Amino acid sequence: MIIPSVTNEYSLIKKVVLGISTDFGGCPTISEAYDPKSKYHISNNTFPIESDIKKELNTFKSILETYGITVLRPNNIFNCNQVFARDVGFVVENKFFISNMIHKRSEEILGFDLLLKEINSSFIYEIPNDIFVEGGDVLVHNDYLFVGYSEDSDFNNYEVARTNKNVFSFFKSHFPEKNVIGFELNKSDHNQYDNCLHLDCCFQPLGMGHVILYPDGFKNKKDLDLITNIFGKENLIVIDKKEMSDMFSNIFSISNNTIVSSIEFKRLNQLLVSNGYIVEEIPFSEISKMGGLFRCTTLPLERQYE
Repeated sequence: MIIPSVTNEYSLIKKVVLGISTDFGGCPTISEAYDPKSKYHISNNTFPIESDIKKELNTFKSILETYGITVLRPNNIFNCNQVFARDVGFVVENKFFISNMIHKRSEEILGFDLLLKEINSSFIYEIPNDIFVEGGDVLVHNDYLFVGYSEDSDFNNYEVARTNKNVFSFFKSHFPEKNVIGFELNKSDHNQYDNCLHLDCCFQPLGMGHVILYPDGFKNKKDLDLITNIFGKENLIVIDKKEMSDMFSNIFSISNNTIVSSIEFKRLNQLLVSNGYIVEEIPFSEISKMGGLFRCTTLPLERQYE
């Protein structure tokens, strides 16, 4: 059985779902795509192929298993992109939430049918129909629950706006003891450099007190001041616009001091090592072309309680 347990983004991971690329449907048309980075690579004939995605995911799987982590996979759905497991559902403390996603991604939850049967139904929660949220917008940091969202004006006008403000009352009712904090994000359906698809595309707490941060992803300066107050100015690892688009903040923490990152993130990886982290570098550039990276492809189910 699976007993959901996630209190932050970086305690030692024990069980995790990793996305799959089998029968992912190949290169979509522009109208079928739902983020600007995918649209860019479709237009330039550089969208990844199934075998390359599978190779990168298998390398990631091998690294995770080297650390004794149990890696689970969704069951395959023909002609469905199941690479980004994070958004289908997410765990906060002992609760597994089934996301309410955009229509173009609604089939992805079907790949979790068998996995959900391994979780006691009392731990599983469905998101109400008037609340939209994807797992990439939800980051748990012990007593804090950080949520990336869009106000109605953006949510109703941008396909890349995936989480609405209705989620706050829902989370506060389920976690009255947590400080639920919302960050309004900048969105663009057409420019990958102006779009923060999810909160984890511009913000990532790390296990030794640091946070990876893209300041221009946030609409409100007060949010940046709050982040600085929580983590401390000396612990901010600031990335630029291109690094944000390349998914520098979308790394994955195996434990407090061990991180999986892209072999191409030279500046970030050097900074992480200089701050005391162990960095496992692997190629993941093909998956990046679809608008996600390590955190997006993973759905932690159990982390060691500390």
